[in-house]
Amino acid sequence: MRLTVRYFAGARAAVGVADESVEVAGDGATVRAAIDAVRHRHGEKLARVLPACSFLLDGVAVRDHDTPVLSGSQLDVLPPFAGG
Repeated sequence: MRLTVRYFAGARAAVGVADESVEVAGDGATVRAAIDAVRHRHGEKLARVLPACSFLLDGVAVRDHDTPVLSGSQLDVLPPFAGG
């Protein structure tokens, strides 16, 4: 199954792209499987950022990484933001 992953702030800097299409194996794929796929694709730079990130699946906050994803879903990777 294929979904779109969008990266913001430090996650975008770690991967070097704003978004990408990611293949996640099989039916019953989860947010965890998608996170593992992008971690594997982008290596250590992204792996350091991911533990601090929040995730939105189709615009809804995801707390449980075992949440199922559907083909065509959009997963947003949101590191903590600083502001002033």
